[in-house]
Amino acid sequence: MWSPVTKINGARNPFWDNMTKVEPGDLIFAYAQQQIKAIGVVQRKAYPSPKPASFENTPNNWAQIGWLVEVEFNQLTSPIVPKVHLDKLEIYLREKSAPLDQNGNGKERYLLELHIDLAKILLELSEIPIEVLTEELIPIPNDLSDYEIDIEIKLKHLEGDPEGIQLTKSRRGQGIFKNNVRLVEDHCRITGVTNIKHLRASHIKPWSISNKEEKLDGFNGLLLSPHVDHLFDRGFISFRDSGDLLVSSSLSSTVLAKWSIREVQNVGGFKKAQLPYLEYHRDEVFKTGV
Repeated sequence: MWSPVTKINGARNPFWDNMTKVEPGDLIFAYAQQQIKAIGVVQRKAYPSPKPASFENTPNNWAQIGWLVEVEFNQLTSPIVPKVHLDKLEIYLREKSAPLDQNGNGKERYLLELHIDLAKILLELSEIPIEVLTEELIPIPNDLSDYEIDIEIKLKHLEGDPEGIQLTKSRRGQGIFKNNVRLVEDHCRITGVTNIKHLRASHIKPWSISNKEEKLDGFNGLLLSPHVDHLFDRGFISFRDSGDLLVSSSLSSTVLAKWSIREVQNVGGFKKAQLPYLEYHRDEVFKTGV
């Protein structure tokens, strides 16, 4: 989730300020079009982040730096329509601070704190398996502590440089790159795995060669299972724009067989903005032979 910190004129919004109050493990109910469509678990506390590229064409008067909260969502098979359950919810909708009015319509608010009993009812209505929340979406401890990340930022004198901070966090696997990729991709193209905890955000055009914009561009990435990421990163596989898998002649077919990767397959087409990166990968990274 991303929200501004202030408007361009410096004005604050209490519903944006709520972003700083969430803690890892908190539940987030995603409401849109009069439905609760997903339930997520907060992974990290809010941290400063530049406005995502997907917001650039949206009319607004927001400041460029906002709050980013990493959340793992599970899309509900059957979205909750609050109006249908007013008999169970109405008692929690009487207060001014309620997220819905007494008719079950959503209020124009960004992030609101829910009454715990209301949250319990919504969880019950969602029929989401409890193991999804307690196992699949539970926050994973960082490989490096926030303290170590902060030390690196200070040693590089990046304080007050949001872009530099995000580049550092992204390289460490904690930045916004993975979140940007998830706006474009939602599963591993080869294995079909969707659980983000088992996927890596892999740069198509390598990090070391990319400029600052390309390093964080979600179109310059794929979500890949670790073994697929290894093959892609080392140039043993690549993709045509059409989605056809390319396999290097230097890769043993035994490896593909043991990893259950079909040599002939189509993983689906790519978005237009991904194509220049894929072309670079095919021309400069992919091993056409030895």
